[in-house]
Amino acid sequence: MTVALAAITEGELSLDAHVAAVEDATAGAVTTFLGRVRDHDPDASGTVVALEYTAHPDAERILQTIAAHAVSTGESGEAIVAVSHRIGRLPVGAAAVVIAVAAAHRDEAFAVCRETIEAIKRDLPVWKRQVEADGTTVWKGIGG
Repeated sequence: MTVALAAITEGELSLDAHVAAVEDATAGAVTTFLGRVRDHDPDASGTVVALEYTAHPDAERILQTIAAHAVSTGESGEAIVAVSHRIGRLPVGAAAVVIAVAAAHRDEAFAVCRETIEAIKRDLPVWKRQVEADGTTVWKGIGG
């Protein structure tokens, strides 16, 4: 199993950099996930203008563990994962999470990618504060 990248960062996320990180001649499939800030939320009373992400100091280590576990759940256990979660204030349209997974076959690449994002949402100690156009803010729970 390989985790090529697992990062919590304040910098902008690059899908191309994540795809490059999982490049491998044995991989017949590469799947990606790009989680972006949207301008609405079912719980919002108005337009969402930004999300402010905060991470626990152990978040990067936990992200590494999440990625390694996702690889181990794949068919062959030989997928390669690159995953990053951005923190700080992100405007609408900005990438908050990027995942790239390379595997020998598409089924495994899709499965590992899905397991990675589901575990991030469930287990990663990252919190977000939703900012609405009128200045209203709401804290959301654990996960990206």
